[in-house]
Amino acid sequence: MIKKLLIANRGEIAVRIVRACAEMNVRSVAVFAEPDRHALHVKRADEAYFIGEDPLAGYLNPRKLVNLAVETGCDALHPGYGFLSENAELAEICAERGIRFVGPSAEVIRRMGDKTEARRSMIKAGVPVTPGTEGNVANVEEALAAADGIGYPVMLKATSGGGGRGIRRCNSREELAQAYPRVISEATKAFGSADVFLEKCIVEPKHIEAQILADSFGNTVHLFERDCSIQRRNQKLIEIAPSPQLTPEQRAYIGDLAVRAARAVGYENAGTVEFLLAEGEVYFMEMNTRVQVEHTITEEITGIDIVREQIRIASGLPLSVKQEDIQYRGFALQFRINAEEPRNNFLPCFGKITRYYAPGGPGVRTDTAIYTGYTIPPYYDSMCLKLIVWALTWEEALARGSRALDDMRVQGVKTTATYYQQILANPDFRSGQFNTSFVDNHPELLNYSIKRKPGELALAIAAAIAAHAGL
Repeated sequence: MIKKLLIANRGEIAVRIVRACAEMNVRSVAVFAEPDRHALHVKRADEAYFIGEDPLAGYLNPRKLVNLAVETGCDALHPGYGFLSENAELAEICAERGIRFVGPSAEVIRRMGDKTEARRSMIKAGVPVTPGTEGNVANVEEALAAADGIGYPVMLKATSGGGGRGIRRCNSREELAQAYPRVISEATKAFGSADVFLEKCIVEPKHIEAQILADSFGNTVHLFERDCSIQRRNQKLIEIAPSPQLTPEQRAYIGDLAVRAARAVGYENAGTVEFLLAEGEVYFMEMNTRVQVEHTITEEITGIDIVREQIRIASGLPLSVKQEDIQYRGFALQFRINAEEPRNNFLPCFGKITRYYAPGGPGVRTDTAIYTGYTIPPYYDSMCLKLIVWALTWEEALARGSRALDDMRVQGVKTTATYYQQILANPDFRSGQFNTSFVDNHPELLNYSIKRKPGELALAIAAAIAAHAGL
């Protein structure tokens, strides 16, 4: 069993891993750059080590992180999500230094991180994929010729992309010609690779992903699916498990496809297979070789601790569950509470949290690294917390989500919470029938007013009086 674990990440996912370690009697080691000196993951871990003044360099230096793991007596490293979580070099260096990497092998990361190679692997395994180019396109002329054959609209995608970046929908030759240099530039900056390919754009699909777990003994299971259709510019906002849009037959089919995909590439640890569903057809989109931001809702409906399973698998232990033992119950929703102003084109809103109050009650969970007095730094993702609700029925889950959003207080920065209240009240969303175009098709959701609650107004007046009096 792993005894000491270095967490090569920050924020709420680092706190989440620290908590799993505490329950498993595994000593946790945090790392932090200067902006994170007072971060919650630093306070909660058993040990914490400084990795530099630069906000990003330390988190993105695989050899430095593994060296630190060795120096501090760790026998494992968990990459979390983002940063180096899907970096094959990090997994390779861990293997070289005798540090267990809590994730799949470097070979699998590299294979599934290359979107064209992933497509070829899925085709070979009999998993349906969207029509597209067999490999990368060399230049804009080749892209234009390929798009003529595929048919517009098409998606121009970075081969090494992820997290919704390096993707452009192109509805015509003119749009493709304009988008090509932009995607090349974005892909080079974000992923260090200028490789791109084309896929047929599936218009207004449902975005469905399946959570899988696989151990080193050949056991692979799925934990059912999550619906990630509520998104903006390929960035997920609200996630749901299970999807209210699937039939039992579709649910079983997608789960089986995910297991088949994982087995085809020799996958080990936790991963997510993402699909598009349109007009009854299912298409493989990509595989994420890491824990997902939205793993929480799968935990809520199945009762399975995914991070705990990750650590067990990396320790060389078999899965603690078999497929026939895995059941789901009720519905769970996750709201990504971002420090953004929705009515100002979702402009990030960094700054000091003057007051934070976490909602509670039955079926409510918050995963976060913020606290009253914490300053959200401008160098990282704008998500400040994840609000998760669970209930036995879809209608109860919606009501609980609305109540929990209303209970929550995050003051000092603007957030997306009120916008999510608008979504929960929308008849199309409440009907359980929506797709990835929901946000674009409902611009009226931004026409809300922010009315300050009496308690908040009293607090603001008291603070103003205290400041005026020099208290």
